[in-house]
Amino acid sequence: MVVASGGLSHFVIDEPWDRKMIKAMQARDYQTLISEPNIVFNSGTSETKNWITTLGALSQTDHAMNLLDYVPCYRSEAGTGNAMAFATWN
Repeated sequence: MVVASGGLSHFVIDEPWDRKMIKAMQARDYQTLISEPNIVFNSGTSETKNWITTLGALSQTDHAMNLLDYVPCYRSEAGTGNAMAFATWN
């Protein structure tokens, strides 16, 4: 079993983008993941690359991603904050 937690979109939360990334990871949709332009991964959102790396490390296994929770943690009405996810692969 592999356990992961951490951020997706940061500074300004982008729930649709986060959910797209989570869905792609669950489906092992590598094309969606590698199609994102590098500029998307600037600043705090770069933490998403850790999730992609985890998925890559498990690519030759039959471990499926089990999303335990996704929490968009807003700090302001302007949408600032950190979106956090928690998952296992087993």
